[in-house]
Amino acid sequence: MKGRPTPERVVAMFDRIAPHYDAMNTLMTGGLDRVWRRDALDAAELGPGMRVLDVATGTGKLALGAAARVAPGGQVVGLDPAAEMLARARRASRSSAVGRTVTWVQADAESLPFADGTFDAVTIGFGLRNLPDVEVALGELARVAAPGGRVVVLEIAAPSGGPSAILYRTWFQRVVPRLGALVGSGDAYRYLPDSVGRYPAPLRVAELMAAAGLLEVRWRWLLGRMVTLHVGRRALP
Repeated sequence: MKGRPTPERVVAMFDRIAPHYDAMNTLMTGGLDRVWRRDALDAAELGPGMRVLDVATGTGKLALGAAARVAPGGQVVGLDPAAEMLARARRASRSSAVGRTVTWVQADAESLPFADGTFDAVTIGFGLRNLPDVEVALGELARVAAPGGRVVVLEIAAPSGGPSAILYRTWFQRVVPRLGALVGSGDAYRYLPDSVGRYPAPLRVAELMAAAGLLEVRWRWLLGRMVTLHVGRRALP
């Protein structure tokens, strides 16, 4: 995909790669995607009875991880615009001990179908860079978070220098598109480094979160230094 694809093309692309999405993620990250999701859930500070929204949920791994932490009595909503990704999330939830805790919703992250202050925590994992307007999306995440609730953003980001930058250029920009071609999705996995290149720098993401009304915004690189974790808190009344 050359240039910035339309939202419709991005959704269609994720529908197309849904059958091998999880396997490719594990291959691309050497299994670190599981560690990164755990870090994101730790940052959300979840507990029994909490209400959680996972935006751009994809195949539902982060949402199901959240469900395990808010049981008993909690509720998780996994939201995504791609029907095929949600179909896989629903299948995964049927075989999960906490699957009944999760409701799956097909909707747009930039116009969330929930009232202000609905959720005790809002997460988005590897999805923010795919949205047309990062600022609008962060505003929506902050809007539906309850007072005092946390907003957690997990995302791939291009390292600015050092060994991690060399690894990023070699692996994500050269090897990953070739791996994608082997499963018939070369264009989708060429899109990956392009989307990361368009994603704002970590400090800018933190500024946008603060501009959305979130307090105590902080961020850090995770293991491997190719993924960032941002956390902010909705102001109390």
